[in-house]
Amino acid sequence: MCRWLAYWGTPVLLDTILYKPAHSLIDQSLHSKLGVETTNGDGFGVGWYSAHNDTPALLRDVGPAWNNWNLRELADHVRSPLFFAHIRASTGTAVQQSNCHPFRHGRWMFMHNGAVEGFPRMRRELSMLVDPGLYPDIEGTTDSEVMFYLALTYGLDQDPPAAVARMAGVVERVGRDHGVEFPLQMTLALTDGERVWVFRYSSARASRSLFYSSRVDALRRLHPDIGFLRHVSDESRLVVSEPLGDLPGAWNEVPENSYGVVQPGNDELHRFAPVAA
Repeated sequence: MCRWLAYWGTPVLLDTILYKPAHSLIDQSLHSKLGVETTNGDGFGVGWYSAHNDTPALLRDVGPAWNNWNLRELADHVRSPLFFAHIRASTGTAVQQSNCHPFRHGRWMFMHNGAVEGFPRMRRELSMLVDPGLYPDIEGTTDSEVMFYLALTYGLDQDPPAAVARMAGVVERVGRDHGVEFPLQMTLALTDGERVWVFRYSSARASRSLFYSSRVDALRRLHPDIGFLRHVSDESRLVVSEPLGDLPGAWNEVPENSYGVVQPGNDELHRFAPVAA
């Protein structure tokens, strides 16, 4: 499957979160500790927002992240308060640029680790549930992108958690109609450029790993010698497929069947359940 990270907070260089950590996402592309696969080399993607554009910029490529010179060059020069980064291990769909995460529609970005079990059997039925006005914008062949467009169809602009719950409910209903016992495995992140929503859920109640960073003010008290912590706001937050290092007190597991919201003020953590279609 895949590994990803989402960063929200004080504007930082991409290099700070993508390359510098001891167990960075680049290191995980070769040496994942908690993923299904050790190596995640079937493409990568990075998305970010700037002050001058409401829509995110994307860099995606089919090669592995660990040896991409353009990504290395970009990371030293792009600064943003919100980054998505994803390294891909294909679950069967083609290794092509349009299948690399994050996916974008308008101001929204979406990335996913997991799978829709039996997706080839369900692809047509699920795709036909996408709003006809949105359907032409689907570029690739992944289950993840169809999940994104189903969430858009079910009101992502109005209520992201409710839209994802309806999407998950439809995927489970269609999957079970096709004889799949546990249709959905997902840890996913989505953002409108202002807030980040993250979800951890699976039909089998055995979801892929997902962690969030502790509040920066608490980490400063624990580790006053770490310079990076002096330069970011108390609200800065990372959500990651697996911890970027072994700093004591830095990482907390996102509970099974839950979703979180990273936003100005207090972040939130709630229970998550699909809405039966």
